[in-house]
Amino acid sequence: MRSSLRTSLMLVCVLAPSAVYAEITIMDEIVCKVNGDIVTKSELDRKEKDLEQFLHENGLTGEKFEEELKGQQPNLLRQEIDDLLLTQKAKEMDIKVDTDLNKQMADLQRRSKITDPDKFEAFVQEQTGMPYEDYRGMMKDNLLRQRVIGEEVSRKIQFKREELEAYYNAHKDEFMRQEEVFLRDIFISTFGMNAQGVAAAEKKAKDLVARANKGENFADLASANSDKASNAAQGGALPPYTKNGTPGDHMPPELEGLVWDKAKGFVTDPIKFDDGFEILYVDDHQKAGLATFDEVQGEVQQKLFEPRFNPALRGYLNKLRETAFLEIKPGYLDTGAIPNKDTSWVDPAQLKPETIKKEDYLAQTHHKHLLGFIPIPGTSTNAKGTSSSR
Repeated sequence: MRSSLRTSLMLVCVLAPSAVYAEITIMDEIVCKVNGDIVTKSELDRKEKDLEQFLHENGLTGEKFEEELKGQQPNLLRQEIDDLLLTQKAKEMDIKVDTDLNKQMADLQRRSKITDPDKFEAFVQEQTGMPYEDYRGMMKDNLLRQRVIGEEVSRKIQFKREELEAYYNAHKDEFMRQEEVFLRDIFISTFGMNAQGVAAAEKKAKDLVARANKGENFADLASANSDKASNAAQGGALPPYTKNGTPGDHMPPELEGLVWDKAKGFVTDPIKFDDGFEILYVDDHQKAGLATFDEVQGEVQQKLFEPRFNPALRGYLNKLRETAFLEIKPGYLDTGAIPNKDTSWVDPAQLKPETIKKEDYLAQTHHKHLLGFIPIPGTSTNAKGTSSSR
């Protein structure tokens, strides 16, 4: 989690040569203007470093790393413009995400296991390289963009039942299933604990079983209580298991005996291990053979949705570009540019100086983005940086 939160904020400060200009300023090249916001060279440089880190963290090295980096580098300016247009649209639509933001930050704090607010804010700054409020602002902008995409793009991609059934009937081989059980778990650690600590952990595990059996959502219980960080954020979801003796991933026979023949919603008693107690929950049990249409309707819809989403999103972003004021400095490429839209750079002498005061620069929040959301889905073009919108 620490590495996935980490990002850098780098500012280059210089001292003006005369006493008249003795205040510290930040020299940064403005490369693009998007309505009332700007994109700077330092933002693109930082975005490229974030991309490099993201690729390394996903195991890419050598030629594969260079190939992927080369493929995504040209889209960095497009991504910055897309993000700004979506955030601006969210404000225009008066979208509110404070409730979701607070929940997201609370989940992050819970997973960090830091209860003290001041210490948690210090932890966020340590991991991200930015003040806590800036990080919150970045998270908020991301939620705003997701909401716009959901309401303006995803929600408008609809399918009739006949269309879904037609795909199912033509691709039944895709819905042949082997028998699998889908589980969630909660793990309560006892690592390094004395007898008193182990007893307290066992009591906590038993209390969680009782709460689950009374109807509390197991995924929520796992997210809030499980000490297994690898899957707690996903509500304790485990990969599907097949029965021992058949192809696929198997669970230990002693665990299989506890859950394999149990109905959906079954919760085990705490299972004791050397380092803690585990609770298993049967989320689903898929039988072997052809799945019925009703069982896989959501899967069918997703199969049809994915190829329509990227073009629909790109089309929506193109519409935002059509009405946007956009200027791109010569030498920079917008791979999301649209034809017949003049985005040529106005004579810099008619603009505000590109050297701006530190306090003005730091007051800008549009440049903050989350690592991991670098590529907004969409198609690239071979258009040059002299077309988009004005």
